[in-house]
Amino acid sequence: MHMAPASVNLATLVLDFDSTFTKVEALDVLAEQLFSSDPARLTDLKSIKDLTDLAMSGEIGFGEALQRRISILKPSRADIEALAEALKAQVSASIARNRKVFEENPGKIRIISGGFHEFIDPVVAEYGIKPEHVLANRLVFGDDGVATGVDQDNPLSKDGGKIVALRSWADLSGAIVMVGDGWTDYEVYQGGAADRFYAFTENVSREKVVAATTASEATQVVASFDEVLHNEGYEGRYSFPRSRMKMLLLENVHPVAIQHFRDEGYDVSTLKGALDEDALIEAIQGVHVLGIRSKTTVTRKVLDAADKLMAIGAFCIGTNQIDLKAASEKGVAVFNAPYSNTRSVVEMVMGLTVILTRNIYDKSIQMHTGKWDKSATGAHEVRNKTLGIIGYGAIGSQLSVLAEAFGMRVIYYDVAEKLTMGNAKRYRTLDAVLAEADVLSLHVDGRAENKNIFGKAQFAKMKDGALFINLSRGHIVDIEALAEAVRTKKIYGAAVDVFPEEPRTNDDPFESPLMGLPNVILTPHIGGSTEEAQEAIGEFASERLLNFISRGDTTFSVNMPNVQLSEVEGRHRFLHIHQNVPGVMAAINNIIAKYNLNILAQHLKTNEQLGYVIVDVDRGYSREALDELKAVTGTLKFRSLV
Repeated sequence: MHMAPASVNLATLVLDFDSTFTKVEALDVLAEQLFSSDPARLTDLKSIKDLTDLAMSGEIGFGEALQRRISILKPSRADIEALAEALKAQVSASIARNRKVFEENPGKIRIISGGFHEFIDPVVAEYGIKPEHVLANRLVFGDDGVATGVDQDNPLSKDGGKIVALRSWADLSGAIVMVGDGWTDYEVYQGGAADRFYAFTENVSREKVVAATTASEATQVVASFDEVLHNEGYEGRYSFPRSRMKMLLLENVHPVAIQHFRDEGYDVSTLKGALDEDALIEAIQGVHVLGIRSKTTVTRKVLDAADKLMAIGAFCIGTNQIDLKAASEKGVAVFNAPYSNTRSVVEMVMGLTVILTRNIYDKSIQMHTGKWDKSATGAHEVRNKTLGIIGYGAIGSQLSVLAEAFGMRVIYYDVAEKLTMGNAKRYRTLDAVLAEADVLSLHVDGRAENKNIFGKAQFAKMKDGALFINLSRGHIVDIEALAEAVRTKKIYGAAVDVFPEEPRTNDDPFESPLMGLPNVILTPHIGGSTEEAQEAIGEFASERLLNFISRGDTTFSVNMPNVQLSEVEGRHRFLHIHQNVPGVMAAINNIIAKYNLNILAQHLKTNEQLGYVIVDVDRGYSREALDELKAVTGTLKFRSLV
């Protein structure tokens, strides 16, 4: 975390407490604690919240609203202590992640609030803010320890009190900047007690405050405290604030990923379905991170049109829907989740194997039409049957283990040397596996050269009456050839989860030559669609993207040189992605030497297309140094972090 040099006279930041320092309105939380379990007090609970909204929006006087709320609440000292503990867990996300800024700049960040010292002081003390740097009201308690009202001698108990109270601080230095969500906060600037005002909308956006804020050059609407720190030079003077970084997540990416990004302060937009090329080109303008699943295709044309794109997250296993070569040429990092849905796919394969072997699917359809067909003819156990696996990667190898637990014999074929699990046996040719497999399951990747690798010739080489399962990629199988093999009974049964052409959304129609064939199970690309798998994918892919955005870590990137990096602590970090051509490293080091930057750590890693340089330096830097680093011949992407 960068602390501004002492020579820089930083502004004093004065923060509101409710809905700014914390996510919530403290008296609303207190009302919920006191009244929510008492049905008779629900009207009082609503009254408290209504009074809060009216006061914060400037519809009624703050002093009036405060007095009325306390008269309804009548909290005890114990109630206030419990409230303080609850509020410690409700600190705004952007405040919490910038805790060190408070600790490293004592006295420069203060609190002014119409709330009460009794619960504010314990909360902000954990961020190094002393009681003398808090201006707030004080409660008046009766002999029984119950609050009877508000100290009327405190200017904050009256309308316009923040202006009067703030001027009582005689030790303020630099410009005075007010940060808050409510009308009383804007009044501090409007009344001349602050030089600048930020309307803080991370937790709540108040229409009247936002409208007033947009009317002046000295006021600004911000979605997080990161933007305030950035604008006021407290940290990352040349590093981009998170709340201005846009993330677009398509195809129902799991909510856990969305929440992770929002918790870190990023601007997140979501869409349920996939987008075609033209729609994606329009949507990707200004987007820094794109999240997709399997139905959105990211073409070179899309990447050419992406003006801000830094990374793509494929919230699935494959990345064949992304032009990786074009992404590399643009310096865009691509991440996926290669292992997160492995178990879900494997379990589905085993379930389908049992269902097909027992002819359960057709029996079930008959039952739904009123036909009772109790017969063992054509139904078999999977025990002692031979499972042939084509592609022995993460899914294929785990399937191997589970199939053996069912008592199956396992054979497999893979073009690469793989570690064999259990008693499985590797065969050197595809044809050898086809000749022996009672059940064949495909688990190959989605590269273009795998199109129709399984067609009429391969079906002809399979055992008569074998079962066929494909939960990998749709384009690898000639569907017409599979349909013909089923009709001629060469294949006794099949289960297909992926197709050469798939609907973009659930509202689009589906057609296939396999429809209506006996003992053929068709599923809508749900091999990895379990809640557990989707959550795991959301966790894994979002973590990879966040690590790349926040510290430059490229671990598990499918197209970038993989570099594992630590958090950026007490230093600046430059991230330079460039074409893998001679002379770039020398040019970067010459610029660092020219501007007398002391290197704390430096990494260079390359692949065939790209070079990735990470430089940590120990002190501030000039805009000119950054401009020259960006201008190095071959530069694709450059950014700085603190």
